[in-house]
Amino acid sequence: MNNYIDHTLLKADAKKQDIEKLCEEAKQYHFASVCVNAYWVPTCASLLQGSDVKVCTVVGFPLGAMASEAKAFETQNAIAQGAEEIDMVLNIGELKAGNDEVVKKDIEAVVKAASGKCVKVILETCLLTKEEIKRACELCVEAKATFVKTSTGFSTSGANIEDVKLMKEAVQGKCKVKAAGGIRCYEDMKKMIDAGADRIGTSAGVKLMQNQEVDGGY
Repeated sequence: MNNYIDHTLLKADAKKQDIEKLCEEAKQYHFASVCVNAYWVPTCASLLQGSDVKVCTVVGFPLGAMASEAKAFETQNAIAQGAEEIDMVLNIGELKAGNDEVVKKDIEAVVKAASGKCVKVILETCLLTKEEIKRACELCVEAKATFVKTSTGFSTSGANIEDVKLMKEAVQGKCKVKAAGGIRCYEDMKKMIDAGADRIGTSAGVKLMQNQEVDGGY
């Protein structure tokens, strides 16, 4: 299951040596990617050159309430510096207000800026109703995103089985699903995958591979 994991470090106080350790662990365990803040993309791209681990970064993170033009610029800049996957936060307020076209265009701006690279759209499911989750998934499909993703890991709660199942059903095979936030043991990860998750976002990837439960974290 190692190739399901986006090995994640998004803490504000992350230092270069922390990023170096993240990349070394990702190479050792052959994780799908490392997921870092955009500042660290060039460092990760250099450290992971020649490996099978991709560089993933976040856009419009963690609130999503940024201008679409700013999200597009973040995306273009990150890809130019070596990012291969983009995890963007959709405009949660506009989704809840029912402004679907605004939300869709926001996602489309990032998809266009990504120029064919993988785009995962973070819904922040803990702030949404079931109907809003379903509608968000449908908009992501229409906007041609690659993944829908449960959570930033920075809000009131993270991924849960019911939301993953709902998202998997809503995308009807036209998008993949990433579960992130609060996945703290191997059994949790396995349940998410069984529910339909194609990717797992966690800061505890090594401990999950060692089948150790961890306390808190992304």
